[in-house]
Amino acid sequence: MLTELAVRSKGHWGYPESFLEACRAELTVRPEQAPDVVVAEVDGIPAGFRLLVVDGDRAELEALFVDPPFIGSGVGAALLTEVLATARVRGLRAVALDADPGAERFYARFGARTTGLTPSGSIAGRVLPRMEFDLRP
Repeated sequence: MLTELAVRSKGHWGYPESFLEACRAELTVRPEQAPDVVVAEVDGIPAGFRLLVVDGDRAELEALFVDPPFIGSGVGAALLTEVLATARVRGLRAVALDADPGAERFYARFGARTTGLTPSGSIAGRVLPRMEFDLRP
């Protein structure tokens, strides 16, 4: 269910089906990741989710996806706000992520800064903006 939501969300950016299939393995949510996943629901329907993995005093936002019917409704903002609040409560100093190029502005609006580029794990030659939220006081 969450993997299909992630694929639909990625498709929001207009990528062709062949691209989405090439990314499917990378977008797959595995059962062992369940403790790190938070699902946002609207009227009992899964509208989006996030996957946050903590390592020491830093975290990696491995996934934040919103189902296309809910894009622009505040679900993504609520999920990201929850990520940042969780990280602060846990005393983390940073949350990092590899953003889809189309989502870079979304994360920047919440205070993330682009720190470099990361090679795509699915598409040879493609790079993703590497971003970070600095949570230090």
